[in-house]
Amino acid sequence: MKLMLKYMSPYRLRIAVTILFKFAAVIFELLIPYILETMIDVAAPAKDVKRICIYGVIMVLCAVAAFLLNITANRMATKTARDSIKEVRGDLFSKTMYLCGDDFDDVTLPSLISRMTSDSYNVQSFLGMIQRMGVRAPIILAGGIAVACSMDMGLTLILVCMVPVLFSVIIFISKKGIPLFRRVQEKVDNVVRVMRENISGIRVIKALSMTEYEKERFGRANDMLTDEDIHAGEVMALPNPVMNLFLNLGLTCVILVGAYRVNAGVMKTGVILAFLTYFNIIIMAVMGVNRIFISYSKAGASADRIQEVLECSESLKQKEINSDGALKANTNKSGKSDYMIEFDDVSIKKMGLSGVSFKVRRGGTLGIIGATGCGKTTVLNLMMRFYDVDAGRVLIDGNDVREMGLKDLRSRFGVVFQNDMIFNDTIYENISFGRDLDINDVRRAAADANIAGFIEGLEEKYNYTAAIKGMNLSGGQRQRILIARALAGKPDIIVLDDASSALDYRTDAGIRAKLLDGYTGIVKVVIAQRVSSVMNMDNIIVMDEGKIIGSGTHDKLLAECGLYRGLFRLQMGEVQG
Repeated sequence: MKLMLKYMSPYRLRIAVTILFKFAAVIFELLIPYILETMIDVAAPAKDVKRICIYGVIMVLCAVAAFLLNITANRMATKTARDSIKEVRGDLFSKTMYLCGDDFDDVTLPSLISRMTSDSYNVQSFLGMIQRMGVRAPIILAGGIAVACSMDMGLTLILVCMVPVLFSVIIFISKKGIPLFRRVQEKVDNVVRVMRENISGIRVIKALSMTEYEKERFGRANDMLTDEDIHAGEVMALPNPVMNLFLNLGLTCVILVGAYRVNAGVMKTGVILAFLTYFNIIIMAVMGVNRIFISYSKAGASADRIQEVLECSESLKQKEINSDGALKANTNKSGKSDYMIEFDDVSIKKMGLSGVSFKVRRGGTLGIIGATGCGKTTVLNLMMRFYDVDAGRVLIDGNDVREMGLKDLRSRFGVVFQNDMIFNDTIYENISFGRDLDINDVRRAAADANIAGFIEGLEEKYNYTAAIKGMNLSGGQRQRILIARALAGKPDIIVLDDASSALDYRTDAGIRAKLLDGYTGIVKVVIAQRVSSVMNMDNIIVMDEGKIIGSGTHDKLLAECGLYRGLFRLQMGEVQG
């Protein structure tokens, strides 16, 4: 929770005013029973109607003042909590954007979503509560006991003996709460994961008639969350009955002792009535402290999870990130090498890649082919430094990627990933992607990606809005828009990672021809499972189980690489058939 204090520090003045208003409200609340005691024991026996009326008006004014001050303070507390968590969510999202691949894999996407939503909400609730009740309860407790002492020391001792016992119970149970609520949030992650999978794959689920199966799978995840929540709730609910027991016992003792002392003539009736009011106020303050501790248990677990991301020890040394989180401008020199891309005996154990070496000249073309899971996409991930290598070097334009600014490095690439994203925005914005590209550059890229005809045939043309994930587009249309996005930025290196899987052979061949003829001087890297997609590349590397088992031109690989030859015969035989 220390991190949360940092986010609240800009609102110190507002918090101070909130505390001041809460303090004043509590003083007015504590005055009411005291005035009541004076009215009963002094004004009523004297039958002084005027004084009774004055005391009554004063009590009403105290109640109204306390009400107004509490309302104002509560609104200020809510605003402070809201603004603080707004900053937390902003920083959490920004941090997520800069997480390296290892950190992202460790935290997982569903967990990031729940940390940004339910965890941040838990912390916001606590920050608001601690300003409202965290100020009010201690002041009422201390002030109530002080006023009670001035009225009757004997009855106050009953209360003073109860308070430590109640706080011991609260603290003991609260220590149990943080790990319990952390497990609850971990189960929330699991529910988010299952929901996300089902929503994303709803068409597949329906097509395979697996709706009931997925309902059962979600039900199991939901049941596990419910069980953890019930267990945490049962443990955290223990203080309430214990406190009610002590409340009733203490109340009984106060009444018995008070009645005895009134009967003995050593105490006035108004004192016992006022004391009972203070007793209830103080006990309610203790109950409020209990609620704070329950909220703290939830918020503490959530704050720890948020802090894990915000203070994530990134495995990538991103020294080029400024203090404001922005990436520094390019400081790298170019033109050191004849090769735009170099892999020098690269290995990364986590991804199963071992001893990978190859070079691509400026303006050259490279094809990477192999079975699913052989390490093709890992090569791309290392080029763009989503992960760091365990051994060897990856060089772009003669620079080790570990020495390059991430902005400079990644701005050189135009990439289409296997599972790339179409956003709920216009086709222009999906291609331009926040780069404010000239419409003519967007049109050219769309033409080269063989999607311009489709776009021009739409009524809104480039202002046509794609649905979320491009659900109102076909698979081939989505892939061609993604290719256009990669081409439109005029990158130094174009990488197509299985970007033609939804395209027919003729369209695929047409796009490849455009790349070869219209983008001279730019490195083209095609990662594919189709031989037809890479057979015209200057160099082709064949991968299997994280290693390069063949390298060369199409003709050389046909003669020397059995795996490549087998793929060619299988695939081209199917095409010819």
